[in-house]
Amino acid sequence: MTVLLTAQDPTLYGTLSQVKPGVRALPLGPDIPEIPFDGPIWCFVDWLLPELSGLEMVRRLREAKNTRHGHITMVLEAGDPDDQRRALRAGADDYLVGPLSPAKLAERLDLYEAKDPAAGARTRLVHGDLTLDLAAHQVRFRGNPLPLRPNEFRLLAHFCEHPDQVFSRTALIERIGKDSEAIDERTVDVWIGRLRRSLTGHGVPDPLRTVRSLGYVLDSLPAG
Repeated sequence: MTVLLTAQDPTLYGTLSQVKPGVRALPLGPDIPEIPFDGPIWCFVDWLLPELSGLEMVRRLREAKNTRHGHITMVLEAGDPDDQRRALRAGADDYLVGPLSPAKLAERLDLYEAKDPAAGARTRLVHGDLTLDLAAHQVRFRGNPLPLRPNEFRLLAHFCEHPDQVFSRTALIERIGKDSEAIDERTVDVWIGRLRRSLTGHGVPDPLRTVRSLGYVLDSLPAG
């Protein structure tokens, strides 16, 4: 994994390289690197930056070829609900309240890895014409690659692993590796909406069902 940080604190980079040897931490400036990265990408973007706003940085990351499918976490100055919504609208996958310390950064990465579907025993999931390769983090629909963001992939993998089970918003936050104290439950609705749009935008029938007042479920397909 490559971790891109807008933070100016050099201890973040040094500590991360010590506690997570397989993770490469790099500083992120206003110009998005054009060199392709190997493996997953996770960007931590501060709300306020010297040369531009954090929201603008998120938009640039979503537009850049190398980072558009990466995981983006906005580091907020406070837990203001309006700032949370603005971060998600700009393209962030989630958010946390700063400042970003070495311990908080390592904890978030550990939580992500613990909930990574590729860490499970199964390596392939199938739901109708959808096929998920967990090790490669790749989704195919009728044999054609279907690009998903990391959050969307983990959500879809979780539902495919547990069909016919209704999951509350709180459960989904915990299941895909988020801090339930930092993430508002309404953020889950944004994640689900993005997943649905990503699927239907590539011709996939919406596989998810909303259960009023309870959460979401992936119904198993009839045999034959």
